[in-house]
Amino acid sequence: METKQVVSMQVMMGCTRNCEPCPKYFDCSSKLKYDIYNTPALRKIEARLSKIKYKLAIMSGKGGVGKSTSTGMLAYALNLLGRRVGVLDSDFYGPSQATIMGVFGQRMEVGPDGLLPLANAQGIKVASVASTLGETDYVTWMGDQIRWALYSFLGNTEWGDLDYLLIDLPPGTGEETLNVMKAIRGLSGGVIVTIPSEVSQVVVGRGIMLCKRAETRILGLIENMGTLTCPKCQSDIDVFMVGGGKRVAEKMGVHFFGTVPLDKRVSEACDEGIPYMVKFPDTDASRRFMEIAREVIEQVEGVRAG
Repeated sequence: METKQVVSMQVMMGCTRNCEPCPKYFDCSSKLKYDIYNTPALRKIEARLSKIKYKLAIMSGKGGVGKSTSTGMLAYALNLLGRRVGVLDSDFYGPSQATIMGVFGQRMEVGPDGLLPLANAQGIKVASVASTLGETDYVTWMGDQIRWALYSFLGNTEWGDLDYLLIDLPPGTGEETLNVMKAIRGLSGGVIVTIPSEVSQVVVGRGIMLCKRAETRILGLIENMGTLTCPKCQSDIDVFMVGGGKRVAEKMGVHFFGTVPLDKRVSEACDEGIPYMVKFPDTDASRRFMEIAREVIEQVEGVRAG
C-alpha cells in the first residue's frame, strides 16, 4: 500500500473574530486583530506597565533548561548594576520565582491600587501565584482562566516605577507564551535560554521563530549548563556537549550571550533565595551572569554598565 510522508499538520478553525485567545493571532493578516488593544483589560495593562521602562520575556523552547534560574540570576545581576527590577512569575503551573527571589512563604496582599508585589532583601519586587497559594496547593486553570490570570497580574499589580520587569514564561510556544506577547505592547525584547544538547537546540529554534513572527526583538540566547569543573580534580567535563547554543544562535541569526558553566552552587543559592553573584562573586558563572546583564543593558538602554 502506498504511503505519503507527513510534511505539516494544520489544525483548522474558522475566524470567530475573537482575537485575544486565538492561537493563530500572529499568523493572521487582518487589521481587525489590533482592535484587541482597545479592550478595557489590555488598556489597563498598558497603563499599569507605563511606569516600567523595559519589559523582558525570558523563555525557552523546552523545560528543564534552567530558564527560571536564569531569570532570577539576571534579575539579581541587573539589581547589582543599580537597576530597579521586578519579576513576574507567569509559569502558573510550576511557579518557582518566590523561592529563587527569597520570598517563599510570604503572601501577597491587596492595597488600594491593586496587588502588592513582595519585595525581597535586595529590593527586587516579585509577583507569583506561589505567593497566593499554600505550600501544597496547585493550579488547574485552563484556557481563558490562564489568560485572565495573566491579565490580573499584569493589570492589577502595583509595580510602581521600575527599570526592568522580567517575565518568567513557561516553557514552549503554547498559549501562555502567546498571551504574554499579545498582552504586552512594547515588549522590549526576549531572552532565550537553552542547554547544549541537540534536542534542546531543535526546540529552541521554534521559540526563536515565534518571537520573529510576533515581531518581538530577541536580545540573545543563553547556553545554560555548560562545562562543569570537577570540584575534586578540577578537570573540565562537558556534560551536555557544549557548543550547541552557539551553533543554533548562529544558524537562527540571533546574538549569543555565551555559555554559563554548570555549577551546583547556582541551584544551592536559588534554593536559599540569595544572590549567587554575591555569595560566589569570583566564579565563572557569576562573571557570565554579570556580563549578560551588562549586554542586556547595552542593548535596551544604549549604555554600557560598569
